Amino acid sequence: MTVRDLRGTRRRTLGVLFAAGVIAATAHAPARAQTGGAEGKQEIRIGFQKYGTLTLLKGRGTLEQRLAGRNITVKWTEFPAGPQLLEGLNVGSVDFGTVGEAPPIFAQAAGANLVYVGNEPPSPGSEAIVVPQASTVRSVADLKGKKIVLNKGSNVHYLLVKALEKAGVAYRDVQVIYLPPADARAAFERGSVDAWVIWDPFLAAAEKQIGARVLADGKGLVNNYQFYLASRPYAEKHRETVGIVLEEIAKVDAWGAAHPKEVAAILSTQTGLEPGVVALAASRYAYGVQPISASVLQQQQKVADAFASLRLIPKPIVVADARLQPAPAAPPSTK
Repeated sequence: MTVRDLRGTRRRTLGVLFAAGVIAATAHAPARAQTGGAEGKQEIRIGFQKYGTLTLLKGRGTLEQRLAGRNITVKWTEFPAGPQLLEGLNVGSVDFGTVGEAPPIFAQAAGANLVYVGNEPPSPGSEAIVVPQASTVRSVADLKGKKIVLNKGSNVHYLLVKALEKAGVAYRDVQVIYLPPADARAAFERGSVDAWVIWDPFLAAAEKQIGARVLADGKGLVNNYQFYLASRPYAEKHRETVGIVLEEIAKVDAWGAAHPKEVAAILSTQTGLEPGVVALAASRYAYGVQPISASVLQQQQKVADAFASLRLIPKPIVVADARLQPAPAAPPSTK
């Protein structure tokens, strides 16, 4: 077994132990009626994107099986990106979802009543700045004065900030255009922009389908955590259900890490993307749901402070204010 295998096994073990700890820590919470359907059935509404563990969870159907015995149904709603998902959470159309680093910061700054309930390990290679294959742009420094398209408030927004900073280019010295992924790709393909900052599986699709060239990915620049968030009223009222969802996420994480071919097949079916694209994206994903720690919140605070200094958010925020209290118990050490 390689060092990488050992680390992967440890992460999967920690994920399962963490989720079990969440349920144990919240089992005292009384069961209350959730958003209800016909004949007294309860419902949890989950927002997901075209990628990641929640897409796997939806494809495998294990959460529905687990919650059926509790008379709880699952409603899945797909969103094009994290900011749109958290807008849905803020207005009450979803209860739970997953996004990257930047969306919860923009949402919290806008007054969204959300809480962090878990995160996947860093996955910096899953996002990148890309340019057309024939572009004369050879480095991030060459982006000065260029048009760059991205989804405002998404995880890649912070990647652009840090990449420009490292290259010595002021943020104000590039022209940032805000478009969701589908529109951004169209602008990129017709040559209306010089670069596109994007995440998987859209990144993998751009590489495989149109020959986009990676100028810089997140390695050495950003963590690119994937966060699980819930509306605060829902999380406080239904801690046990949130714990069950996290436990099923931990299980599908462990399964996915051990079955890459099956993961690609499920994601291809769920997303409509060709297997080669999905396989490339999945190869860069990090599995192993973890509790929200003080160190992760500190990393998030750095993201928030960077956005505040650039006036990309309307006011400074304290990220730790969006932590669910009392915090879930940390998993026991395996050392």
